[in-house]
Amino acid sequence: MIRTLKWLSVSTSIGMIFILMGGALVTKTDSGDGCGKSWPLCHGKLIPSEITPELIIELSHRLVSSLVGIFLIVLVFLAWRHIGHIREVKFLSILSLFFILLQGLIGAAAVMWGQSDFVLAAHFGISLVSFAAVFLLTILIFEIDRKFDAASLVIQKKHRIEIYLLTAYTIIVVYTGALVRHVEANLVCPDWPFCTNSAPFDFASYNFHQWVQMGHRLAAGILFIWVTVFFIKMLRNYSNSRVMKWGWTVTFLLIFLQVVFGALIILSMLNLAIALFHALFITCFFGMLSYFILLSSRSANFERK
Repeated sequence: MIRTLKWLSVSTSIGMIFILMGGALVTKTDSGDGCGKSWPLCHGKLIPSEITPELIIELSHRLVSSLVGIFLIVLVFLAWRHIGHIREVKFLSILSLFFILLQGLIGAAAVMWGQSDFVLAAHFGISLVSFAAVFLLTILIFEIDRKFDAASLVIQKKHRIEIYLLTAYTIIVVYTGALVRHVEANLVCPDWPFCTNSAPFDFASYNFHQWVQMGHRLAAGILFIWVTVFFIKMLRNYSNSRVMKWGWTVTFLLIFLQVVFGALIILSMLNLAIALFHALFITCFFGMLSYFILLSSRSANFERK
């Protein structure tokens, strides 16, 4: 049964990444109306007669989301039954189901009735939380933390708090990035890192779309600096811990690549492959942060004992 759980958890985690990438593809190719106003059918049919690229992208995203949803239900049922004694399993199971359901409902509502750009921008962040919950379930099933001797890791309270705050701030940055796409502000500032439509830092003359674009760049820049400083602190304070040293090294590399590919999106005039890699790196980055939240929670629980 554990072997089945391992296979199922890996498949579901990979499937969640496909959902995130598929959602990003739908947004970046303007395929949200590929199936018209019908949901879950496409133009009111199981197999539409007129096939377009937008229809294929949207319908594929729906099919992948449905299949992964079924996998997740089975995974949660088996995990609850066989490893439910592990402290985090039940909470993560409920969290993953709740957020993937919420993600599906927002997507369906957007198709049938439409949604404001500000609501739609939350869609990617909701998917990230669901992915993180499934990712942590996979880690628990494989007992990765035991292999890295992380079970006895003690993280200082001030560092635990900073990890929580960093994760919350990442969600805000993700939201601003999604808002850039949904209000179509991607190329309102065709230069990087500043906006050539206005003098550097002359925010008083910016219009709404420039505010959205430059606000995201500022928020992302703060995130990069914060992660860099925190990465250095982790190397200095936990030099004897392999999971902290290598984990934060990977985390720093992911946010570095995120910034590089964010700049390349602008410089390449919205190259689709670069944009999808941009979404992939932030997904992996958030997965790493979620793992450090798990370690922080365990460390706090160990402290109380």
